Amino acid sequence: MTTDPATQPILVTGATGFTGGALARRLLAQGGAPVRCLVRDPEAAPARTLADAGAALVAGDLTDRDAVIRAAEGCGLIYHIGALFRTAGHPDSYYADVNEHGTQHVIDAAAAHGVRRLVHCSTVGVHGHVSRIPSDESAPFNPGDVYQVTKLAGEQRVRAAIDDGTLNEGVIFRPAGIYGPGDLRFLKVFRGLQKGRFPMFGSGEVTYHFTYIDDLVDGILLCGTHPDAPGETLILGGDEFISLNDFVALVAEAVGGRPPRVHLPLGPLLLAAKACETVCRPLGIDPPLHVRRCEFYMKARAFDNAKAKRVLGFAPRISMREGVRRTAAWYAQQGLIESPDA
Repeated sequence: MTTDPATQPILVTGATGFTGGALARRLLAQGGAPVRCLVRDPEAAPARTLADAGAALVAGDLTDRDAVIRAAEGCGLIYHIGALFRTAGHPDSYYADVNEHGTQHVIDAAAAHGVRRLVHCSTVGVHGHVSRIPSDESAPFNPGDVYQVTKLAGEQRVRAAIDDGTLNEGVIFRPAGIYGPGDLRFLKVFRGLQKGRFPMFGSGEVTYHFTYIDDLVDGILLCGTHPDAPGETLILGGDEFISLNDFVALVAEAVGGRPPRVHLPLGPLLLAAKACETVCRPLGIDPPLHVRRCEFYMKARAFDNAKAKRVLGFAPRISMREGVRRTAAWYAQQGLIESPDA
């Protein structure tokens, strides 16, 4: 008897995070197949919110192979969004445990249960600093930190499983910088510019490429449903890449602030960051200043989304100005910044 794909549960990993949560909520809102989420703590607030919206929760962690295989039982589609991002207090080995070996556990689970399609979230960070503007999926791999190195290793495991037939269908997508309401990674930029305390280092002419969360979820869903997606690796990014100066100007406009007039030299900042890491890491202390934070001012990120448009019909709808405005409005609603209209 053939199982109707429309009735098979969809598993989402990373559903208590920003991107995975937005995806899970969209799936729940649109109805259809049941949604199942692998979560570390089913009693934590983000997990309870998903459960209240109708998601089935499976307790477990990506490092626990048995839990991942249990979560995938009966599923027709897996969206593997979960990953360890750049957080404090974790040794490099834990990044590998989650981003590489955890991905292998998802592959094993998909193979064990004959899952119809696995959609894997990688990152444009596997390309690191790009020399060609804009770059595309064929750009050389050039990961610059342990997060990017281990994300690349996980992606390569998915690619191997696609190529050798371990997976029925597999799709890899690499999102550009993700932002929007619900994300806190850029809060310091918005808050600093509103208060006139945002430091600008370097020329500010380095390029940045962003993806508004709603557009990204549109693209992820296409990776899971489009008949031409299997076997592909696709960059999902907005239609615009802009200089850091232009991004800062857009944020300043949205929060009622002013872009910084003075640009400080990068050299002393880098030296201070390296010194902090040298002193703090052997002591198990999270450095107050990381080299990777300096990369915000240094590394070029600009990509071409033409392949995703051609293969999937991917069509980003939110401009950078509108996305930044919506993000600032959400921060203000949450009391994280002052309302620009106050």
